[in-house]
This record gives sequence, structure tokens and C-alpha cells, in this order.
Amino acid sequence: MTDRTNDWPGVRPEVVAEVVAGLSARLQKRLDGAAAKLAERPVVREGDEWRVEVDEETLLVLHAPGGTVTDQADVRCGCLLAPDCVHRAAAVTLCPLAEAPEPTEPPGPQELAGPPGPTEPTGEAGPSTPTGAAGAADTGAAREAAGPTAPASLTAAELEAARHLHRAAAAVLAAGVSGAGAVSQAELLRAAHRARVAGLYRPAAAAVAVVTRVRAARSGAPDHRLADLVAGLRELLGLTTALTAGTGPVAELRGTARQAYREEGGLRLHGLFAEPVLTATHAGAVSWAVDADGRLSTIAEVMPHDDAAAAVPQAVGAGNRTVRLGDTALSHREFSRAGLVVQGATRSATGRLGAGAAVRAVRAAGAAWTAEPAARLWSEPTAAQVARALAVQDLPYENRPAGSDLLFLDVTLLGTAPTGPGGVPQLRARCTEGGPVLALRAAHEHPDLPFRANLALLATAPGLRLRVVGRLERADRPELRLLAIGTPPQAPDVQTPDPLALPADRAGRVNLGLERMQTADLRTADLGSTDLGTAGPTPPEGVAGTPPERPEPSAPYGPPVHVLGRRVEQTVTTGRNALAPSEATAAADRGLLRAAGLATAAELLDGLRAAAANRRRDVFGRIVADDHDAYATAWLAAAWYTEELASALCSAAWTGEG
Repeated sequence: MTDRTNDWPGVRPEVVAEVVAGLSARLQKRLDGAAAKLAERPVVREGDEWRVEVDEETLLVLHAPGGTVTDQADVRCGCLLAPDCVHRAAAVTLCPLAEAPEPTEPPGPQELAGPPGPTEPTGEAGPSTPTGAAGAADTGAAREAAGPTAPASLTAAELEAARHLHRAAAAVLAAGVSGAGAVSQAELLRAAHRARVAGLYRPAAAAVAVVTRVRAARSGAPDHRLADLVAGLRELLGLTTALTAGTGPVAELRGTARQAYREEGGLRLHGLFAEPVLTATHAGAVSWAVDADGRLSTIAEVMPHDDAAAAVPQAVGAGNRTVRLGDTALSHREFSRAGLVVQGATRSATGRLGAGAAVRAVRAAGAAWTAEPAARLWSEPTAAQVARALAVQDLPYENRPAGSDLLFLDVTLLGTAPTGPGGVPQLRARCTEGGPVLALRAAHEHPDLPFRANLALLATAPGLRLRVVGRLERADRPELRLLAIGTPPQAPDVQTPDPLALPADRAGRVNLGLERMQTADLRTADLGSTDLGTAGPTPPEGVAGTPPERPEPSAPYGPPVHVLGRRVEQTVTTGRNALAPSEATAAADRGLLRAAGLATAAELLDGLRAAAANRRRDVFGRIVADDHDAYATAWLAAAWYTEELASALCSAAWTGEG
């Protein structure tokens, strides 16, 4: 069957590296232009082949069984220069990168194309980008990482691969998004493949993630976020620096090709909530559960997609698909309110449940959020939860304990106030027990997911008390990306109506990314909204409590951390030449930072400027190419300082120490 499409098949990273490496230096200079022209040509799919008419006489064919090009011989061109022609290289440059076949776990929710995150996910084996493996939850029995136990120190091959990867990453950083064309990307992919073959799985995955994000930035993809690209480069350069310098735990820096699962025997699981997974390459749903010991686990139904228009329906529809665990017939939405008794269970160190043939599962009763074992998740002090979530920010998503970035809070809605960037109204809430006032944000910004519509409905109900689950948003004021809401606990001596008028099958909770709420679901929905800081109305007759308080207005922003952070991001966008403004600009930045007591930030920015400007020239005044190592080191120091300071400010905001 012939299908006319604008989508290209996936391609393995090493195929891109091999095809581009086969070009002559002259053709490599023409590669970006050729790719731009080829992107305008229609693509026709016939079974496992994608065909593109380059011109009236030249046909380009990509053979991609299962939707992925796995060998450079599968890219065929009819021009006279083939196989070393620019058409083949342009084609693989346009194809989205496919993941490695070894891992069998899906990308985590932090890898959501927007924050969430985890998301991405998020990060993945490299961070928060969708570079995790395709497919649903593991279908094999419990297994350990492939291969023999790795040595405690790097081998000569590993060290050389790490150095190669570091040089390639530094070159991409120095070029910036605007200068990191297809050739630079291919060199980084070649270094990533070499690192993976050597056994450096985590740095290799991080490199592929960086290339994916650079491509998204250069193409203006809607899911591109500069913060994600900065985080990817920071992680990649941090890993290669630690490996080449011999610092840090080698086993953790290497990573593994496969998730390691251990036998858990019998488990009694209680469903908590489910959320959609939506990335540039994957879509599906993840269910969260808690066992009798209070440990969190996940079960995923995530599959690759090659059509952005169909990704959202795939993610929302995955909530109705059967949980892949034993012979259970529960869907993810049903499991979020029910329970399972599992025999022969296997679970990874990060809480992912295996679904091997020996696993047996039977449906059981669920537990209310106000009953054990779920209730103990909300009993942890807010400050401790925030500290836990911040502590795992630097870990790839697949290395984080399940739920370590989640917050479980009891809140009272306050209405909206202009607290967002530029005075954008945000829904505000106050934690109970005298906790901080926080901004509630959608867990994913895609307009076709129910998150935003549900948040808008909640904004019409100031004074509403809720028990919520959300993902910490690191900011200089408390922010939470809302995932699910439920009925709060009631004081034993107070009889009040359930604030949520949900159908019985909802069990008093809502999965905000999979289920759209109605006005009738809120008993207080007729109270009206509080606009931009106006006081909320009195609760209806018969409902205990006081009128909702006035949302706090937006406070002045804290220390000018953005001065250093802006320069760090600016260099990623336009390369090291971005730091060549006049000395007046440098002096203004330095003065602003020192006046705020951020002397270290000022020194790091000065060091970054000096490293960027330190370009050797030959006797004719021409710039001599270098390995950009000094510049990458200065940038990495500034990037990590910005990261650590942001975490400290976030912690202070939640604890009221700012």
C-alpha cells in the first residue's frame, strides 16, 4: 500500500555517522543545504520503504523494516555519485534518531517534550530527552545487565572513547546551535557509537540526546526547549570530564545497557494515579502504584510514534489499554484506582515492574489516598519531600528511584494571581499546616492533553481543599506541575461534604492528564473565580471553613542569577562567539552580580568570557583551530554553578528561608 507522508523513518545513530563520514570534504560543506532542499520533497511510503524523488531522474529509497533504518546499505540513491552522494547523507540527517535495541524499558514521564519533568524524562539514559528504549514494559523475566562485571577503572579503549566523545561535544558547544550542522552532529554520533561499543552506555545515550535536541532547535520544532539542550550538554560534558579525569564512581558513569531486575516474590500493589507520556518519539501512559511497604512502582504502556498528530490520541488512549502484568484485564485508568496481587514479581532498582512470563497478577481492592499504605506518602513533611526531589535532579531519569521527584501535598486553592513570567496569571494554592503558597502548573503544556483545561476549571473554585500529586518545578518560588487530585482527609470532629462530586467509579480522584473534569465534578464550582488576586467568595452554606485568602501578589525576583544563566544559554544558541560584546556589557554583568553578593558567579562569567576569547592565531592572523577544551571547562563550571544555585534558591523558597 502506498502512503503519501511528510514523515521520515527512524535511523540508528551509527548509520548517520557512517553515511556522513563517507562524503568528501566538498560535499560535507553542501550537506546542510542539501538537507534543507530534500526536506521540501514529498515522501511516499510503500510498506517498509520510504521513497523520495530528488529530481526527475533520481530516486532515493530508504528501506526501514519496523520503521527504522539499521544499516547504511538500506539507504539507496539512483544518482551517479552514489553511494557517496550528498542525497543519502541528507536523508539520514532528516530522519529522527532511533534508540538502541538493547534496553527494553520505555522513556519515563520526565521525558515529556515539555517539563515534566521527569520529565523529559527525564532524563533518559542521557536526560531528560527521549532517548530511552522503545516499547512497553519489559516482557522478559528478571535479568541482570548484559555482559560480565565491568572493571572498577576505565580500560584504555574506554578512556580513548571518552576523550573522543568529549572533543566532539566541546566542538558542538563551541559552534552553538547555529553552527552545529549535520557534519558536527554526525561526528558526535560517531563518537557516541564508539563510546557505546566500548561500554560507556550513559555518555553515549547522553550524546544522542544532545544531537536530538540540537536538531529540534535548528528545525524550530515545537517541543524544543533551550533549557533541555543546556541540561543535555551539561550532563554530557560532565560525564566525559569525570571519566577522562578519573573522578567519580566509574560504574555509575558508565551506565548499563539493560535495566537490572530482581525477584520480589509476592507484591500487594495499590494503584495511585496514571499519567500520559508524550515525547517527540514516544507516546503512551504510565501507572503508579504503592506496595505495603510504601515503595512506589511503575507500569508503562509506551510505544514509538512517527506521526506527531497521532501522538496525543495515542497517549490518552493508552490509559484505556490493559496493564501488561500477568493476566490482569485492568486498564491503566482502572488500575490507578484498584489493586493487584502479584506473584513472581520482578522490579528494577528504580521501581519499574517487569512483566515476564512467570509473573501472575490478580485484581484486588484499591486503597483510598487517605488510607494506608497510600496515606504515608502524604505524611512526609513538605521540606523533606522537596529536598528528596531536588537531590535527584542531576540523575538521568532511569537512575532515579520511582517517584523521587514527586510531591504529595494537601492544599487549599486560592484562585489566580499574576505570578508567572511577565505577570501571567497562575493558579495559587496554600499547603495545609501553614505551608508555603505555591503556583500550580499543568504537567504538560500540550493543548490537546486535558491538563490545561482541568487546571482552568480548578481556577474557578477558590477555597477548594484537595490532596494532590505533582512534580516539583525547580524555580525561585514554589511551583508544582499537577498530575492528579483527590479527596483530602477530614478531621475526625468535622463533618463536611466531599469537595469533589465525582462518579463512584472515580474513587475520589482524577488523573488530570487522562481524564477531563466537568463543572459538576466540583461542589464549589458555583463559587466563581478569583481574578488576579481578588479575594475569593465565602464557601457555600454548610461547608466548614473560612473564606479563601487573597493570593499573594508576585514578589520581586530574587538574586540576578539569570545574568549568568542567560550567558550560559546564549553560548549554547550561538556558540562561543556570543560572548564577544563590548567591555561595557561585561562590566554591567559583573557589577550586577557583585552588587547582589554573587562574587563567584561574576568570576565564573569573567572566566567564561576569557576562555571564549582566547583564540590562538597564526602569523597571518587566522584563528588556529583548537579542541575547545578550556572553553568547555569554563562553560561547564558556569553551568553547574547556575544549576546548584537554582536548586538552593528553590529549596529556600519552599522552606521560607529566602
